[in-house]
Amino acid sequence: MVVREFKLVNEKGQEYSLMKWDNYCFLSDPSGLGYGYTTDYQQLGNTFVTNLRSFTQGKITGTVNFKSYDNYKALVDFIEASDNLRFSYKIPYKNGITKEYFKDIQIADISKTQIQPNGILSEAITFDCLSLWYEENTVNYTVVPSDDEIRWDFRWDSRFSDYDSRRLQYINEGHVEAPIHVEMDGPLVNPKIVLTIDGEKYQTVEVTTEIQQYEKFIYDSRENQFTIEKKKADGTRESLFSLDCLDIANNNTVRLPKNRSCEISLTADNEVLTAQLIIYPRYKAV
Repeated sequence: MVVREFKLVNEKGQEYSLMKWDNYCFLSDPSGLGYGYTTDYQQLGNTFVTNLRSFTQGKITGTVNFKSYDNYKALVDFIEASDNLRFSYKIPYKNGITKEYFKDIQIADISKTQIQPNGILSEAITFDCLSLWYEENTVNYTVVPSDDEIRWDFRWDSRFSDYDSRRLQYINEGHVEAPIHVEMDGPLVNPKIVLTIDGEKYQTVEVTTEIQQYEKFIYDSRENQFTIEKKKADGTRESLFSLDCLDIANNNTVRLPKNRSCEISLTADNEVLTAQLIIYPRYKAV
């Protein structure tokens, strides 16, 4: 039988399993995987009307069980060596598909007692939740210059148009708007992101800049990671969020509305040979 899986993932892509006894630990009795609201009501006669309703932050709690003090220290070292942590939750659905969801977190507390007579060190752990659950739907677009071949490497169901238009069609089935992350390799002249909704052009982000070979144009519309920048060949980054490069009065935050037919175009004044698009559909509970 396929079971659900938990692990921690940091910004470097390193992982700490919460399912393996030997070198990691086993998370038991997890709680806080659902969601809730806090609501203030105003009474009008015998009727109560919603005055203010907000989504609660939430906490993930449970017991982490270790075979040794070494594994406990390894978990603490992993958390403290990470700048950003994500809680990974893999769910096997009855249709045979397993999906992986993430939630941004940070450690709140973990207890420390002693190994019990059964040989197990069992400690309470709490993570503060910083985001909704979300997926990472990644599409890589590459043209191989030698034979002008196009390769779409995708990990999710969608429909792609032909080479000339370079558009991706997508329906956001999440519970809220879905932000995106875009990387386009140079050389590029004036990269552009166009969002079309239900067949009508809705939004255009156009950046006046040149991205040289071995450089990247990077765009991210997530709330806490909003970015429009150039990554140079030496790894340094230059913000393109300026009046010289961008119409600041324009709506430059691309997010896909839920349950609408969306189309994303990645273009430039010259050919876009290599690009990556990540869409983050977000869910209140999964």
